[in-house]
Amino acid sequence: MNIKILYEDNHIIAVVKPAGVLTQGDRTSDENLMDIVKDYLKEKYKKPGNVFLGLVHRLDKPVQGIVLFGKTSKGASRLSEQFRNHTIQKTYHAIVAGKLEKQKGELKEKVNKIAFFAEGFTNKSDEELLAEIKKATKTRTAELSWEVVKSNDKYSLLKVLPKTGRFHQIRIQLANMGHPILGDAKYGSKSPLPNRNIALAATAISFMTATGDNTINLEIPLPEGWDKLV
Repeated sequence: MNIKILYEDNHIIAVVKPAGVLTQGDRTSDENLMDIVKDYLKEKYKKPGNVFLGLVHRLDKPVQGIVLFGKTSKGASRLSEQFRNHTIQKTYHAIVAGKLEKQKGELKEKVNKIAFFAEGFTNKSDEELLAEIKKATKTRTAELSWEVVKSNDKYSLLKVLPKTGRFHQIRIQLANMGHPILGDAKYGSKSPLPNRNIALAATAISFMTATGDNTINLEIPLPEGWDKLV
């Protein structure tokens, strides 16, 4: 699979994940973004053996958009620190069912990480699995803001800014608002998309480089075909 590189330095690489591709490998052995990026780095830099690539965040399989990786342990550590401190700003766009009454708003509610098994834990020990189960049953606050970009009688295109990074947060919160994401049957959409993908894309991200104080702002256009829906 051809990979689209948005940014690369000595410590960090940013790529575009297509919808329908796993961010990280699981028990299915399906194609995944991590292996694709590792193959790219191995070929580009003629590296023998294993290639280090640090996973610092994920996009769900049916979601497309920008994903960051650490090319070095320093890069992965600095990115992870920014995610923990909520200094990385991510922007999403989504097509949802219906026309919203307001043009913008904020959502703050308690959500449970009830579907964590979908992540796959084939390589974890019993102790690690127990820790994941305990973490999964915790109720946590999820926050985001949204704004209508445009709409018609059937769908609305939203710009979404998550303030927290909970599991399936955007999908759950928009569905709870009564406007599920197009194609997201798991959370109430009645309109399927090809290959079980959903109309949610990570379209922009802002982060600091691993060295120095440089801010990197990345942005990609809306997915092809969205303009025909709304």
